[in-house]
Amino acid sequence: MALNQPLRIARIDTNQDNVQQALDALRERLSPRGNVVSERGRQRTIAVFGQPLMPQQVVERICDDVRREGLAAVLRYSAKLDDAQLTAETVRVGSEEIAAAHRQAAPEFLETVRRIRDNILDFQTAILHRDVQVTRPHGVTLRQRYVPLHRVGVCVPGGAAAYPSTVLMAAVPAIAAGVREIVVVAPPTPFGANHPDVLATCHELGIREVYRIGGAQAVASLAYGIEGLAAVDKIVGPGNLFVALAKKLVYGEVDIDSIAGPSEVVVIADETTRPDYTAADLLAQAEHSPGASILVTWSREVLEATAAELERQVARLSRAELTVQSLQDFGCLILVRDAEEACRLTDWIAPEHLHIATDNAAELLEKIHHAGASFLGNYTPVSLGDYVAGPSHVLPTGGTARWASGLSANDFLRAHSVIAYTREALRHDAPDVQRMADKEGLTAHRACVDIRLE
Repeated sequence: MALNQPLRIARIDTNQDNVQQALDALRERLSPRGNVVSERGRQRTIAVFGQPLMPQQVVERICDDVRREGLAAVLRYSAKLDDAQLTAETVRVGSEEIAAAHRQAAPEFLETVRRIRDNILDFQTAILHRDVQVTRPHGVTLRQRYVPLHRVGVCVPGGAAAYPSTVLMAAVPAIAAGVREIVVVAPPTPFGANHPDVLATCHELGIREVYRIGGAQAVASLAYGIEGLAAVDKIVGPGNLFVALAKKLVYGEVDIDSIAGPSEVVVIADETTRPDYTAADLLAQAEHSPGASILVTWSREVLEATAAELERQVARLSRAELTVQSLQDFGCLILVRDAEEACRLTDWIAPEHLHIATDNAAELLEKIHHAGASFLGNYTPVSLGDYVAGPSHVLPTGGTARWASGLSANDFLRAHSVIAYTREALRHDAPDVQRMADKEGLTAHRACVDIRLE
């Protein structure tokens, strides 16, 4: 693709511009409140609902219909929104179709899937919570017990590309935790539940329950259950704005991993950072379309060289037109005063992906507390985390890395405490229970202790 005009990517100079105001506006557009919907999506909304509903209104209507009508609503919305003529018999991918996809998959692809699975299992098992027991004098035993969730649902996107990596990054941590039943939902599209590589990956992981359902109706199906698909305990995995809003809506009925927005990266660069590497890293996020690609540097030369590389490299991409649009809508090149300001600004952004591509990357990381995942040095592109490293690529977006964490095996465990007292231990702690119960006026609470000590 040849660019007809210069790439118009936003620039901020912290010496001259109100950087917080500019980034606040960017964050708002990328958040689940930002209503980032394509023109095609807006037109489809009018065609289906007869009026230009806001995304939140669309999601509320779909989820309510699925809750009340079950499978009938799912089939209706699949026809209207995805142009998929499904039936009660075809909404679930048959076990033979899954097995056939696995048999027909390229051996090299399956070998890659197995290596990635092993990498993820190795890391996720290492960080897995283990039961903890504490004992005290007089016969007190306290235990924190971790048990896996019984049934979870994994949302896999399937609009513009197929994502077997999402199956791996969302399902393998659940496998590491010991979850028995894993359900995959993906849109009824060539890149979704009908894609052979997605199905082959499911088969390789032992997942046999796959449904051709996408969007808000998929989330509602997992949360409420429909004919042939039992409700789950937790829903994980990325998706578009409608998936994010639907997960927000059903939270409380089931657990969710996060309310994720578009993908994002902040790259911190210095004079030692290669501009061609940095441009490639920024393009990789913009390729998601929408995706936020932000460069932070105190070197004007690096900033200008990176801008030139962006124009040169984007023309070679298969999704160049979408990537250019994403860069122009959500990209930003920020010139800061020094490394200290770069760290402060990055910490405030709290990016999903943080790539510190400087010669002192580990030192700068110690000054940054808020990021979903951090990548250090010139030879650790975010793609490694997306595909093979081991930590999940399902990460907090939109600044939520201030308090949220990336998906891990521990998110599929439920912790509960176990308390055991002997009579001697009860007698030892009884005065504190009695005194507190008296203070709060809860006489029955005190009586539970008193009656055992009479």
